Amino acid sequence: MLASMFHSLFAIGSQLSPEQGSSGIEMLETDTFKLHCFQTLTGIKFVVLADPRQAGIDALLRKIYEIYSDFALKNPFYSLEMPIRCELFEQNLKLALEVAEKAGTFGPGS
Repeated sequence: MLASMFHSLFAIGSQLSPEQGSSGIEMLETDTFKLHCFQTLTGIKFVVLADPRQAGIDALLRKIYEIYSDFALKNPFYSLEMPIRCELFEQNLKLALEVAEKAGTFGPGS
């Protein structure tokens, strides 16, 4: 539900933006969370909900895209617009999240 609602807001934001060629919403900030969005050149969106105090989310989104490119897109059994069911993708995503959390760029209180 959140993804479909955000997609609509993203589309409206890109159309209403006074900046020519705007790609849409990159971050939505509230008192309780920040929603970060990274859109690739091919239009795929990666969305992360984070604590407003957390740093390094942009770097984390780029890392997630790198993992997606390496382990989902290069998988001959993966189809676009379908759920990612690839053990190597899941393992590397989990590892990237653990590394980011240990580095203090993505974790509680950072």
